[in-house]
Formats: sequence, structure tokens, C-alpha cells
Amino acid sequence: MAADDPFVLFDEWFASARAAESTDPTAMALATTDAAGRPSVRVVLLKAADRRGFVFYTNLGSPKATDLCANPLAALCLHWPKLARQVRIDGRVEQTPDAEADAYFVTRPWLSQIGAWASRQSQPMTDRFELEQAIAVTSLRFKFGPVPRPPHWSGFRVVPDRFEFWVQRPFRHHDRRLFTRDGDGWRQQWLFP
Repeated sequence: MAADDPFVLFDEWFASARAAESTDPTAMALATTDAAGRPSVRVVLLKAADRRGFVFYTNLGSPKATDLCANPLAALCLHWPKLARQVRIDGRVEQTPDAEADAYFVTRPWLSQIGAWASRQSQPMTDRFELEQAIAVTSLRFKFGPVPRPPHWSGFRVVPDRFEFWVQRPFRHHDRRLFTRDGDGWRQQWLFP
């Protein structure tokens, strides 16, 4: 773990994970808390990572979006078991600009675009047929042509103020390296496993 810049180190590890992992290396746990402080965690997919932060997309009416609007702080965890590595990222959250969300939305498969319109994410439904019916109605609405991004669907960016890089070692003698934002730079600290 030689890199002194956590973004550079993340990029190196992420490239290795993309090459090595048999499951989706973009899968990451997202932890949020609601207005009352109740925590919630779920897996989302990392869609962009750069010096501005780490981006995922969702329905703005979803519990995760509601949590982030009430308390714009989040924690991420990416675990790559074949590499025996994990990265934790904590920071404030901001919504992506519309132009950025639009640009990503057009890259999604057509049926995923339809799903963003058809699904009332996390709301109760009577059975699977209700979803299938909504997908069929929405497909007819757009007549298998271009699908604009729904106004209730966008992205969130986690802007990190902490990174922790973890490497599994025998006998639980793991490597843990913490980066904490310090002005325009990063302070580094090794942690006991």
C-alpha cells in the first residue's frame, strides 16, 4: 500500500478488483441514517468514482434518498473477497447535477430506463404482476423509443472525508490504513487490526 493519495490507491485497488472478482466489483454497502438517527444499510452499485467522490443512482422517493435528504452523511464499504481487500469511505453527500444524471441515464439498458419510471421503489405492491403490468404500460408509453430520465430519479455523490483500506492477513494480523481529510490534503494513520 504505497500510494499516499487515497484516490490513487482506490483507483489501483478498483482496477485490480475489476480484473479479479467474479461478482460485481462495483457493489458497495451504503449506510445511512434517517432523521431520528435510525441506521439502514443496503447494497448499491458504484457508477462513478473520481476526486469529486463516489456516485450511485436511485429513486428520489426511496428510503435511502429520504435518509440522505434528512441527514446528508453516508458510509460506503466495498469488499473484494478474491483480493482479500476492503475499502470503507465516509463523507457528506450531495445530489448529482441534472446534466450528470441525464448523461448516465442514457447509458442504461432500455428496460432499466423503463424500470426507473415503472417502479414505485420500496412502496408496497400486491404481487409481482403489479410490477410487470406497470412495466408493460410504461413500455407502451415510450413505444420502445428514447426514454427521458424521470424527475424522481437521480444520483448521489459521497464526498469522502475518510478512507480506510484493509488487507486481510493470516491470523487476523490485517493491514488497516486510515486516511482522514486534513485541509486540502490527507493525514495517514495505521490502525491495529
